[in-house]
Amino acid sequence: MTELFYTLPDLLALLVVIAGIALQTIVGIGFGLLAAPLLYLIDPAFVPGPILLLAGLLSLLVVLKQHQQLSWRRIMPAILARIPGAWFGALLLVSAPAPLLGLLFGSVLLLAVLCTWRRFELPLNRTSLTIGGFISGLIGTATSVGGPPIAMLYMNSDRLTARNEIAAFFLIGTPLSLLMLGLEGGFGFSQLALSLKMLPGLAIGWALGTQLDSRIDARSAKPAILLISLLSALMVLWDALSSLL
Repeated sequence: MTELFYTLPDLLALLVVIAGIALQTIVGIGFGLLAAPLLYLIDPAFVPGPILLLAGLLSLLVVLKQHQQLSWRRIMPAILARIPGAWFGALLLVSAPAPLLGLLFGSVLLLAVLCTWRRFELPLNRTSLTIGGFISGLIGTATSVGGPPIAMLYMNSDRLTARNEIAAFFLIGTPLSLLMLGLEGGFGFSQLALSLKMLPGLAIGWALGTQLDSRIDARSAKPAILLISLLSALMVLWDALSSLL
């Protein structure tokens, strides 16, 4: 049972949550990438339930604050396409070994990042958002890294548009993931209690990110999104190779 007081590992976890929440408050993605491996080392129970819950609450805060500046009509195709994508991802998890899926998706994501970094520009339209939402649901379910496929479509948008609409995308998708996780027994009282202990980290990270956000201009989010997507691809590949070896 989770203790009511904060131990040293709890305080370290709070620092990780603060840093990850601040990063995602500014860019739109990055909390899971930064927090998941570090929190797993502190306590495996953090992954994936509490991380998903905290990320979902952050998305709610962003959407509530920026609802007048985001276009639900534009992001809706991605939100709807995420549902069948998650279903196919669950089917793949049942029929194929997770490490092989990690190698496949990590390699595809890495290739996409490198190509986009050097030459290609991805369009932001209804078709690309539908495809991106489906792939995000697919990869997110199979490997727990679903941010980059949708975030890369916003690379050439201004940073605030990218952050706000990515938050809207995850606001709808995260409760579905938590529901499926709960039905499978992966999110119960102990994970909820652990999440509640990290709420001060969410509040502090949100406040810190908001303060830093006001000092950063709204230029293209491309450099930050590509860097985080690259690190995400490498993390997926590393996890897959570690499991195989």
